[in-house]
Amino acid sequence: MCGRYRLSRRKQFVADHFDATGEDDWEPRYNIAPTQPVPIVRQHPKEPRRDLSLVRWGLIPSWSKDTSSAARMINARSESAATLPAFRDALKSRRCIVPADGFYEWKRTGKTKQPFCFEVRDGELFAFAGLWERWKDPAGKWVKSCAILTTTPNAVTAAVHDRMPVILNPDSYDLWLDPGFTDVAAASEMLKPFDPATMRCYAVSSRVGNVANDDAECAARVEVAQEQTRLW
Repeated sequence: MCGRYRLSRRKQFVADHFDATGEDDWEPRYNIAPTQPVPIVRQHPKEPRRDLSLVRWGLIPSWSKDTSSAARMINARSESAATLPAFRDALKSRRCIVPADGFYEWKRTGKTKQPFCFEVRDGELFAFAGLWERWKDPAGKWVKSCAILTTTPNAVTAAVHDRMPVILNPDSYDLWLDPGFTDVAAASEMLKPFDPATMRCYAVSSRVGNVANDDAECAARVEVAQEQTRLW
């Protein structure tokens, strides 16, 4: 799964990179956690522009009675998203990309779990494949939310975890975002493990496990032996 990630770029850089516009703003984040507001990019359904906005991380199906299930829906398995009621309509016509420049996974080592940060090349900006949904709360307010799609691991992530988030090839952005493209089988073909030759990973401090910590130190490289000694 993907339960924590990093987006250390400011809004203008992200907007320029993905050729998107929007009014929502945010500060650089180093430890983004479920249920928090996160930026996504969507294609406007009637105009030739991409919209950049903040939504809640943890998809709330339109038919939900409340938000209680959202924390369990931060990810959607690419192999089953097309058949599950919570995700199938979104996969067909409400796809988005979730900007990031790193993500975290944990590997159990003895009695401890060592966190690792995964990056594309030298920490460049990339895009998770995402799904978004809209839900009306009891007060009549619309709440937008999203989930990140996951797939089987590549050679880099497999050493730490048995799943990885789907990182889209930039050549796929236009088609993935097109709400008029409703061929689910073809869309699912984009949900492959990312090229491991362009990825790297390194150990980071256990402080990333605490959602209260959200600074550059969360993504700083540490020596594994030293970190494990400190944890003991």
